[in-house]
Amino acid sequence: MSFRSVFRHRPFATMWTGRLFTQIANLTLSIGLGWWVYALARRTYDERTSAFLVGMIGLAQFLPMFVLALVAGATADRYDRRIILFSCGLLQSLCAASFTVLSFQPHPALAAIFATASLLGIARAFSMPAGTALLPALVPWEVLPRAISWNTLSVQGGMVIGPLLGGWLTAISIHVATGTALALYLCANVTGLMLLSMNIDAKPQHTGASRLTMIKEGLAYLWSSKIVFGAISLDLFAVLLGGVTSLLPVFARDILHTGPEGFGHLRAAFALGAGAMTLCLAAKPIVRHAGKWMMGAVIVYGIATVCFALSRNVALSMLMMVIGGIADSVSVFVRQNLVQIVTPNAMRGRVSAVSGLFISASNELGEFESGVMARLLGVVGSAVFGGVGSILVTLLWGKLFPALRKADRIEPPKI
Repeated sequence: MSFRSVFRHRPFATMWTGRLFTQIANLTLSIGLGWWVYALARRTYDERTSAFLVGMIGLAQFLPMFVLALVAGATADRYDRRIILFSCGLLQSLCAASFTVLSFQPHPALAAIFATASLLGIARAFSMPAGTALLPALVPWEVLPRAISWNTLSVQGGMVIGPLLGGWLTAISIHVATGTALALYLCANVTGLMLLSMNIDAKPQHTGASRLTMIKEGLAYLWSSKIVFGAISLDLFAVLLGGVTSLLPVFARDILHTGPEGFGHLRAAFALGAGAMTLCLAAKPIVRHAGKWMMGAVIVYGIATVCFALSRNVALSMLMMVIGGIADSVSVFVRQNLVQIVTPNAMRGRVSAVSGLFISASNELGEFESGVMARLLGVVGSAVFGGVGSILVTLLWGKLFPALRKADRIEPPKI
């Protein structure tokens, strides 16, 4: 019933398909880049330095997102959000094409790989707030919570398929992996063109205020909404500390002693757990005690990270990744509902931009943090440190943001 109530809306079904293609491409490319950079670095450097360089991929993508996030949010609140998404898709395609060309070189420069990764960061800086802000325009309000869950499921579906595909293709060759990512981005561009042809209210009402004024208004609203700010900042610090994504090539190769296929399986295991839970939330969304659900999920996420770090068994490691994915899915569901339902449409692009910045910080900057800590504490020590840190941050946030802890029902703003 929930499937029909959401996918009978053609604009949503079109955007959902495009997001699935994009996410598969993102993760296929991510697996290929992680393994590729680690293999290139190991020609010259030791394990810790090579892990640090893999983390630099995340930093290269995060820095442009950090610089442009607020501008991207204001842009999403001024212009047609579909055009922004389509333009970002074209830039991602160009980046995948550049990686493919570099992959045919016997000794590609790491600087060129990092520079291309920074262009991906620019594309994602603008696409994230535009896509998040556009979603409520595609379905009626009464089915929006389910649409958010199904939208998240497209992301999680890509996170299952992408790592598996990326691992298999990278085992063949890196240029096969990057070329496949390029083809998937081009498929997503086709759905972007279809979305542009539909009659959708995708351009928000612009008050005539300058970009700087709009940015100030968005930050002021976010600061005043302690529940929203608490949710997205908790997600930032928990995943920033507890994420082990950039360390997976090291765990797969040097600790669990499996190859690129095993690396892809570890990445897919996390998404498999997240996708299964997202499917459950699509059928039966959380309606009560949202704050407690979120905080409890982040604590479980931290515990799973510590157990993963200490495991030397591939099956147990994959199980911990599945549990971590389940917990992450609950946290993401609460945060996305707060950003997309509680936030007024006129502010949605800017608030989504800050939320996207925090997500990027937790992912890309988290990869950099993992690389630095791996150099200081070793790979296992870095993961243990992150898992314990995410638990402590959750307990601290329960004190700093009591409104989030006590948040019950998630409802649209009163008009």
